Amino acid sequence: MFDTTLRDGAQMEGLRYSVADKMSVARLIDELGVDYIEGGWPGALPSDTEFFERASEEINFKHAKLVAFGMTRRAGIAAADDEGLGALIDSRAPTLCLVAKSDIRHVRHALKASPAENLEMIRDSISYGREYDREVFIDCEHFFDGFRHSPDYATTVVKSSFDAGADVVVLCDTNGGSIPSDIARIIGDLRSRLADTMRPEDIRLGIHAQNDTGCAVANTLTAVESGVMHVQGTANGYGERPGNADIFSVIGGLQTKMGMRVLPPGGLEKMTHTSHSIAAIANMPPNEHAPYVGHAAFAHKAGLHASAIKTDPGLYNHIDPQVVGNDMRILVTEMAGRASIELKSRDLGIELRGQKDVLDRVTKRVKDLEAQGWSFEAADASFELLLDDELPQANRVVRPFTVASYRVIIDHTRDGSVVCEATVRLEVDGEQTITTAQARGPVNALDAALRQALAERFPGLSEINLSDYKVRILAGTSGTEAITRVLTTLSDGDDEWTTVGVDDNIVEASWRALIDALTYRLR
Repeated sequence: MFDTTLRDGAQMEGLRYSVADKMSVARLIDELGVDYIEGGWPGALPSDTEFFERASEEINFKHAKLVAFGMTRRAGIAAADDEGLGALIDSRAPTLCLVAKSDIRHVRHALKASPAENLEMIRDSISYGREYDREVFIDCEHFFDGFRHSPDYATTVVKSSFDAGADVVVLCDTNGGSIPSDIARIIGDLRSRLADTMRPEDIRLGIHAQNDTGCAVANTLTAVESGVMHVQGTANGYGERPGNADIFSVIGGLQTKMGMRVLPPGGLEKMTHTSHSIAAIANMPPNEHAPYVGHAAFAHKAGLHASAIKTDPGLYNHIDPQVVGNDMRILVTEMAGRASIELKSRDLGIELRGQKDVLDRVTKRVKDLEAQGWSFEAADASFELLLDDELPQANRVVRPFTVASYRVIIDHTRDGSVVCEATVRLEVDGEQTITTAQARGPVNALDAALRQALAERFPGLSEINLSDYKVRILAGTSGTEAITRVLTTLSDGDDEWTTVGVDDNIVEASWRALIDALTYRLR
């Protein structure tokens, strides 16, 4: 397993790692248990040069070898005089990965070298790395396109690399235009050609698949089935254009489907945590629907699924989610049946088995509200409050406060400034309280007034912050009278909870979500 998150993955649009970020990502990937971590291109990028300097001193790699990426020597220059190769040696990385041209069209038009000179450049560069006792991998750029155009030359590049001492020759689908049948056919043809002069065990091939056809993971698994023993990918599929093969999906496929032990014991269970942690470092939202590691990877919405899961969770899960450090979730939506409600309630610590009347009421209420635009699949806190409302009186949790009324005034002055004033009337511990607060916006003012009213009774409110606020105009409505759905996420530093509010008045929708959010926490 060869991870190139820090090099090829860093080419993703909108993604930028600081050196400190790269150090953190490298530690996470090493903890996962991959064999190689490609750290970047020392000598070409100052930040990559700094990363290698710091990584060699500050990271005690437990599993992985650090890999420095670069090019073969330039045309007309001896390997020993090539500054790029010198920077790779200076990086102190034990492994070098050198990109080489394997498509004869690129050799002639991009490299502007003869086919023979390109082969000499590859051989000289490998020999130079071996002189310094470095492990050397060759990335055959545009290999699959090159093989289609000139299989003889592409094969010669691979054979020359092995003859010069390359430890692995990586076949790159650089443009990402291949599909699995292409991969299987071309690798089979290549291995057959190499078998004339090489022993099968010496044909150490790798795969590097881009995702332009959406087949990068499938192409990678197909390559392994075709005899490849070295696999490259990136965390969460990051990379240029549509990205690279997602290393988490590849590992999941190899280990849970193909029976190959590619991570050390305990590594597979770290995949979900590693994926989400790297997304946070990259300042990218996690892909909720990513296979194996996505938040929705084992989320079930249909009532039919839930009925079966009650009998046996394996009936609708392709693996046990805990194997990859994930969890199964039951979503509560208009598609929910009683089984979905029962399982979701159990997840929340409320056992409804045998309480048919409660299940019927909750199921009907969920369906009715969702028909009006409410959505509980991302708002567990609001669903738990709804559920509590339908329990027998003796089993309900006492609400910490009740709302009598609220009012918001927005004052737009001649100089363009806007001040909002909110007044809320609450009942707390049987006593009426009225508070007023000012803020920049109506929701902010309501929040401030609420907290003011509750501060004496609940001092812990000062530790609660709004961490996310989403507004959506629902499909089928338009204009300023449209139905609005608001999702609020609050956090106390340790936990997060999400609530939902819906109304044709955006302030009222926000108020409903806010009341639920504070009520849920104070309970």
